[in-house]
Amino acid sequence: MELSNWLIYFLAVLGLTFTPGPNGLLALTHGAIYGTRKTIATIVGGSVGFATVIGLSLFGIGALLAASAQLLIVMKYVGGAYLIWLGIQVWRSPSIGETKTAVPKDVSGFLLFRQGLLAALTNPKGILFFVAFLPQFIDPNISLLTQFVWMAMTFVVIEFLYELAVASAANRIKPFLAKFGKKVNRVFGGIFIAIGIALPLRG
Repeated sequence: MELSNWLIYFLAVLGLTFTPGPNGLLALTHGAIYGTRKTIATIVGGSVGFATVIGLSLFGIGALLAASAQLLIVMKYVGGAYLIWLGIQVWRSPSIGETKTAVPKDVSGFLLFRQGLLAALTNPKGILFFVAFLPQFIDPNISLLTQFVWMAMTFVVIEFLYELAVASAANRIKPFLAKFGKKVNRVFGGIFIAIGIALPLRG
């Protein structure tokens, strides 16, 4: 992958990463509730999910989605339904301001990993970005596997660092968030639900 081509891709990835999305919001929520250390499982799950989407896009799903408008609609609704479900879980989760015995600190790393993974796999914004954008950076004269490694690694590293920073910031401002109790959970949960409802309705 040529340096000039990679730099353009790098800037495009930065733009996508810093646009508020489900995985960044999930990292913020989990960082405030469970702490940065446990939230790493959420972030790793999201990273695996994004790498998977990049791989599928490069190795054929991009062409499949482009040829089937119905499949794209189905994916939007599936993603929206999952975000609504995730929003309900966040809405119902214990208040950030509750005592340590009330907050589920014993939540398994696998559960957090799975939530991060599914949020990435069912995120239409990321899927549409990769389907629409990746073909513009593919060089037919270079190994597709090599290009996948560079593209996936670039995106995953940027996304991981961004979400880790978000989770760390959320944990530091936890005392401030605790003053609002369940309202914080309801705001975050409501945003997830709103995104889940709005995404399938977009053209």
